Amino acid sequence: MKYRTEPNLLFEVRKYGRFDTNACYQCGSCTLSCNLIQDSISLPRKIIRYVILGLRDLSNNSIEPWICHDCGDCSITCPRQADPRESMATLRRYLSSQYDWTGLASKINSSKAWYMGSIIFVFLLVPLLVVFYHLYISEMEYSDFITMPMGLEHMFGLIQDFTLVVILIPFIFLLSNAFRMYWFAMHKGNKIKIPFFLYVTEARAYITHSVTHKWFEKCPEKIRWPKHWLLAFGCVLMLFILVFFLSWFQTDNIYPIYHPQRWLGYLATIFLVYGSLDILIGRIRKNKEIYKFSEFGDYAFPTLLLLTAVSGIAVHIFRYMGLELTTHFTYAIHIAITVPLLIIEIPFGKMSHMIYRPLAIYFLSVEEKALQMQTNKEPVLENV
Repeated sequence: MKYRTEPNLLFEVRKYGRFDTNACYQCGSCTLSCNLIQDSISLPRKIIRYVILGLRDLSNNSIEPWICHDCGDCSITCPRQADPRESMATLRRYLSSQYDWTGLASKINSSKAWYMGSIIFVFLLVPLLVVFYHLYISEMEYSDFITMPMGLEHMFGLIQDFTLVVILIPFIFLLSNAFRMYWFAMHKGNKIKIPFFLYVTEARAYITHSVTHKWFEKCPEKIRWPKHWLLAFGCVLMLFILVFFLSWFQTDNIYPIYHPQRWLGYLATIFLVYGSLDILIGRIRKNKEIYKFSEFGDYAFPTLLLLTAVSGIAVHIFRYMGLELTTHFTYAIHIAITVPLLIIEIPFGKMSHMIYRPLAIYFLSVEEKALQMQTNKEPVLENV
């Protein structure tokens, strides 16, 4: 098969972050140091070579940047300090932008002004909606905005519908982008005939890696796996509460300390605060290879997570203290922080890897099974 080269591909990729190809002379040390290498995976050397040669189709069809778990061993090993770990992070931002059909991911991932501007815009928009709704309610009930009754039913009359829409919109974008990832990786870029039933039988790979993140165990720093798992669990628990149990949490009822409603919220808060603080402290100290270089999004994402958790627990504390007006204003701030996290980060930012990374492992498992069927060899990918 013939591939057209595009000399400007390298310059395009560099819009998304650090991508040092001048120092690299393809010695292969980075690939030899990677614990995730399989016969069909050559991290990070192969896709970096694709970009240097201007092979856009092969670059866009690759899933290898998502197989990378960002441990930093390749950069530590590199004799030329080309920092291939950061190159892979840049390629993940580039690929996210290729999957996104709206063009927003490209702007957000390549421009600090677009990233910050989109977050600030959504942050300011949500409190305005809350204030306008309160003013509307106070006018309808012939009461003053400040002195009106402060039951939670007045916080945002359509809060449940609003929250579901806020959750649904980014996931529609993310799922459509995930389909484009499939189209690039498995339809356009795959030369192996894959029976449809393999997509069903190998779905366990996606479920397993989504739930366990087991390949993090291969990272030399063993503590990364439990840290990442706890942070991911806190995020999933928060989303689960928003989608399925919002009416249970959005209530005037005061529950005893042993009630599960309170402890689900406490667990999500603890995991989010611990995980986000650990990341931010690491990026400030820069005492590990994975925190040596940071893009704007590397700070913005854990900061939004931290502020979401802190503002959420503050609402809970103020409500149980009986500080009604303080609770209302704190809740408005909490919503203003949470909505940009959901609207911007899930479909377009760093949080999108929660879909793309297990999808990449799933596609790899499907490919290996198909290859095994065609060649009657043992699968290269280890069992999941």
